[in-house]
Amino acid sequence: MTNGQISDKSGVACLLLLLLLPGLGIHRFFVGKIGSGILFLLTAGGCGIWWLIDLIILVMGNFTDAEGRPVKLSK
Repeated sequence: MTNGQISDKSGVACLLLLLLLPGLGIHRFFVGKIGSGILFLLTAGGCGIWWLIDLIILVMGNFTDAEGRPVKLSK
């Protein structure tokens, strides 16, 4: 984490992108993780495995943006 700062990206928007567009990795592009977003897109979310892992990590509050700041569902 970067100095305990929370990402300015909306965790709710990230969750909605993850749930509504599951195999596209749009949630990763949203938080600035372009490289892993492309891999996510090309592999359909690691055949669903990465999608499930991202869902769990996001709900637990450990999903981070491109700068390493946590993306939180509530501020």
